[in-house]
Amino acid sequence: MIHLGLVTYNVARDWDFDTLLKNCKESGMEALEFRTTHAHGVEPSISEARRAEVKRRCEEAGLLQISLGSVCEFQSPDPVVVKQQISTCREFVRLAHDIGARGVKVRPNGFPKGADEESTLAQIGAALRECGEFAHGWGVEIWMEVHGGGTMLPANARKIMDHCGHKNVGLTWNSNGTDVVEGSVAQSFELLRSFVRCCHINDLWGGYPYRELFGLLQRAQFNGSLLCEVGAPIHADDGIPFLRCYRALWHELCRK
Repeated sequence: MIHLGLVTYNVARDWDFDTLLKNCKESGMEALEFRTTHAHGVEPSISEARRAEVKRRCEEAGLLQISLGSVCEFQSPDPVVVKQQISTCREFVRLAHDIGARGVKVRPNGFPKGADEESTLAQIGAALRECGEFAHGWGVEIWMEVHGGGTMLPANARKIMDHCGHKNVGLTWNSNGTDVVEGSVAQSFELLRSFVRCCHINDLWGGYPYRELFGLLQRAQFNGSLLCEVGAPIHADDGIPFLRCYRALWHELCRK
């Protein structure tokens, strides 16, 4: 079963925790990704008691704790920086475990200037494997967002995943324009299909072939979540009608 939910980037970046749960519950959103640095305040720095409260309140609101949206990235040519990013990812893994989230989203963020691209893809894959092995022990998955200049190309995302080679590491499909080949995402989807665990979806009214994507997901028997990631913040008072309209349009685009 496919669930529709929300990543707080960027629609809900200014909604506090209470408002976020209220707006999601009343609009029919089923899943949630807490993106770091936003007003909800769900960060690795929160206490054990707060973690338990977040888990309980999300369960009471009927929201699946899908993922934590970290900004951990592993393309730096400086091994000290990469090590620090892996350490930060571990903190998010512990938080995900404590609040009942399924995964931690990480990302590549393009190629460093002057870096060898193939070596960088291998380096990212190795870091993902290390994170995935750690997360496996906590019952949490690592999801690499298909993101960043050059690194978002489906062929390069596939290379990273092949270098990683860990069953506990998957992908967050990011609905990038670079997915589209001659008006279709079928080629890109087939390349990455076996790794997709979650999807970020954007302006459903734009030019991206969402009806085709949703059909491909249905035929692949995808049972994860699609998370609304519209780029502009929405005022909290407008959150419920906006998300209800978004959900209605999503249902229409899912019709066969």
